[in-house]
Amino acid sequence: MAFDVMIPFRDALREVSNDNDARVVVVTGAGHGFCSGADHEDAGMVPNIDGLTVPTIALRAMELLDDVIMAIRKMHQPVIAAVNGAAIGGGFCLALACDVRIAADAAYFRAAGINNGLTAAELGLSFLLPRAIGSSRAFEIMLSGRDVQADEAERIGLVSKSTPDLLDECYALAERITAFSRPGTELTKRMLWSSLDAGSLASHIDHEGVAQLFVRLTTQNFEEAVRARKEKRPPVFRD
Repeated sequence: MAFDVMIPFRDALREVSNDNDARVVVVTGAGHGFCSGADHEDAGMVPNIDGLTVPTIALRAMELLDDVIMAIRKMHQPVIAAVNGAAIGGGFCLALACDVRIAADAAYFRAAGINNGLTAAELGLSFLLPRAIGSSRAFEIMLSGRDVQADEAERIGLVSKSTPDLLDECYALAERITAFSRPGTELTKRMLWSSLDAGSLASHIDHEGVAQLFVRLTTQNFEEAVRARKEKRPPVFRD
């Protein structure tokens, strides 16, 4: 997660988010790992820090990395993490920021900050992990700094599945999603993320209702779905 990698990555995510031809995004690692976290050899240079002291530089550095996590969350498209190997520290956080996680059989996850004399809480991990797998498992994984192998990750719901055919599985899921309504998928993603921040069921159910009515009343999607079922064909949504 050196800055000379993460800043272009953040910018690329924002660019793809605005690419209206892209309906689903798959994020994976080059080589054998998904992302091994902080670069202990050369973290790269934080831009625009002239005249700043070390504490403020540190704040700007964390803000840049936080921007990557938030860029994934804010993307218009659903984002699938194809976790092809180690997802360590910040790499674990990157995977959790994605909407769906599918793991290769050789993948594993580690909240590595605790092993390095720091906290295990970084880049949203202490927010996202307990919501993904429950608080007790999240506490144990983050406090122990142990590795979570792909088969366990699937069993506890950290990933949707582990598979030897990683990219084929991810692309098949992406193809399925792209067949659905564009605002339907975008709003479903928004509602799911919004639910994590919701203060109550009552407030969130109203939010869901407005989103559902928006698509129902501003498109012909529902009517097309009914026609397609009667005609025994896949629906073609033209929204």
